[in-house]
Amino acid sequence: MPPVVSPHHTYQIIYEDYRQVVIQMFRDVSIHMKGGVITERDADFCTVRTRIPAGVVSTDQLRQLARIAKQYGTGNVHITTRQTIEIPHVNPIYLKKIAAALEKNGTPVGSERDEVVNVVSCPGTERCKFANINTIELAKNIDERLFGREMPVKMRISISGCPNGCTSPLLNEIGISGRVDPVREEGLCTGCGTCTEYCRENAIRIRRGISVLDAEKCLSCGICVRSCPFELLKPGGTRYLITVGGRRGRHPHPGRELISVDNPGEVVDIVEKVVYWVYRRAWSGRLLSDQLDELQFEQFKTEIVGKTMGK
Repeated sequence: MPPVVSPHHTYQIIYEDYRQVVIQMFRDVSIHMKGGVITERDADFCTVRTRIPAGVVSTDQLRQLARIAKQYGTGNVHITTRQTIEIPHVNPIYLKKIAAALEKNGTPVGSERDEVVNVVSCPGTERCKFANINTIELAKNIDERLFGREMPVKMRISISGCPNGCTSPLLNEIGISGRVDPVREEGLCTGCGTCTEYCRENAIRIRRGISVLDAEKCLSCGICVRSCPFELLKPGGTRYLITVGGRRGRHPHPGRELISVDNPGEVVDIVEKVVYWVYRRAWSGRLLSDQLDELQFEQFKTEIVGKTMGK
């Protein structure tokens, strides 16, 4: 009688000397090792996380995800904090079929381990009245270049269109925030005080009939620019503030400022440099935020700023 084997494993029969049969058991790790496959509390089942940069998915893709979840799972899905969709309670014997179906749907198996995971983004200038940058397009560009890269630590990237930080960019390993510096046309301010009412940081005061900005208090959110009824406050250029080493969880800590740049192309290039720097230097088993000093972050920052400013 042949041995009873588990459907969760693959067995390879090797014949030696034509007399002895050795059954060699090995686990097919091609799917299991993907970060988007997560072993559940009941280890006989797993959850499959998808890759959906910025959380943008079409209605057709949603319908197909529902069909896949119904066919291979329990018919339920889970919307994650990283703007992806998970299919829970999946039998591992169906992983290859699910992976193929998800790939065909444009929502492939995602990432959850020590890798560059799903890039998070707020709606940005596409829909939000407070946003200063096109966050969704930037998220997709970063995802296309960096998603799924194996790392010594988990790399979470979050993009916010303004300092309101709805996606918590400061609490991610890499955070990007859109900023606009206000510029007042000299001699034309009416002193109406509208900008002072809208400024949440109390960074603007009316003195001698004109608005005066306290640069140390200003967060460059751009609200004062949009609030000026006479359009005398102008945007002094959009910029992207990049921070590194933030963390959430039980001991949250904000990331450190790396650099501000003026265009999304530079953002993608610098984010890739940060990822490569972490890949080469960081130690496994510790959060990036706990290693920044050992990794000589300030020296890295000086190099990045010097190279960027020297272009």
